[in-house]
Amino acid sequence: MAEPLSAQRPVPLAESELYFLIARYLSEGWCRRAAQVLVQELEQCQLLRKRLDWEGNQHNRNHEEFVLSSKHVAPDHLLQICQRKKKKKEIPPSISRVASLFGAGRQSLLLTAKGDLI
Repeated sequence: MAEPLSAQRPVPLAESELYFLIARYLSEGWCRRAAQVLVQELEQCQLLRKRLDWEGNQHNRNHEEFVLSSKHVAPDHLLQICQRKKKKKEIPPSISRVASLFGAGRQSLLLTAKGDLI
């Protein structure tokens, strides 16, 4: 078996999250077969963000485990981000070093100026 792509080149966090959000979006819409193929590719190439244990060791996760650990990420999260960017309602993050698409609460890209989630 060939070496996974992630072993050849580290996958940037934003890229890994984007792949997950695309698969999540497709899985609840009209393109479920495309989502299945994408999920297979993500798992085979180990492109999903790894989990850290309490000792700091990294462990691969499958798509289902990733969905369960990201319950705050709705299937239409990517669509909501796109709609928000289209409206140009940019809210600066409360912690400048946090650049995750999965932000929850005050770190969410879906936070409005009033502090409410879209």
